[in-house]
Order: sequence, then C-alpha cells, then structure tokens
Amino acid sequence: MTPHLVLRVVSKLLIPLIVVFGLYVHFHGDYSPGGGFQAGTIVAAGVILYALIFGVSNARKAVPPVFVKFLAAFGVLLYGGTGVVSFFMGMNYLDYDALHPDQVHKTGQHIGIILIELGVLTTVFSVMMMIFYAFAGRAPDIPEEEW
Repeated sequence: MTPHLVLRVVSKLLIPLIVVFGLYVHFHGDYSPGGGFQAGTIVAAGVILYALIFGVSNARKAVPPVFVKFLAAFGVLLYGGTGVVSFFMGMNYLDYDALHPDQVHKTGQHIGIILIELGVLTTVFSVMMMIFYAFAGRAPDIPEEEW
C-alpha cells in the first residue's frame, strides 16, 4: 500500500481547485479585495502543496526552475511595459486611459488593471517558487519508504 494514499488522492482533487481559486482572485480583484499578489501566493501555495506531497523533484519537473525564472522576468516586463505603452501614447506612466479610446466606460482602466495585476501575479508566483526551490534544494528528497 502506498503511504499517505488519502493525502495524495485528496491533494489531486484540491490542487486544481486551488489554482482556479487563485485565478478567480486575480480576475475578480478589479471589483473586490484581491488581485495579483494574493493570486500569486495562492497559486504558488498549490504548487508547493504538490511539492510537499509528491516530492520536490516531481514539482521541478512539473514547474521547471527555468520556467519560473522566465515568469519572473515576464511579470516585471508586463508590469513595466504597460506603463511604458501608456507613456509613449502621450499619457502619464501607468495612465490606463491610453490603452483604449473608450473614455465613457473606462475600458482602458479595466485592461490596464488586469495587465498590471497579471504581471504582479506572475512575479509573485515565480519569486515564491524560486524561494521554495532554493530552500528545498538544501536537503535531498526523502525516499517514500522512509515516510
């Protein structure tokens, strides 16, 4: 019998729900408390839960450190790039009205907030994963037989 069978089965059901909840927090952050930072920590917690249950080596296969580093750079570039686009369109830095011409419905504001929060989500997620991988890499994985 596999050790911690119940934990493994329940986590396989919960981890996708954790990630979906993180995305919900991100996309609903326009209208309620929440946003990129909270969503990034929730999604990272789902991956860290996977690593704690199935092993860090399996988590590194599922979410490779190279991909995590790419996401960190992408998130910062997305955040900064949104501001640069509005700056080059003749508005102030991070003035979202430049992103869409509809000033009545403030569509540019919504687009800008989602882009900024997506940049924050990817950066926070990747930094949390880099920190976890750095600390988890200090000790070898414990074989399943020793649990």
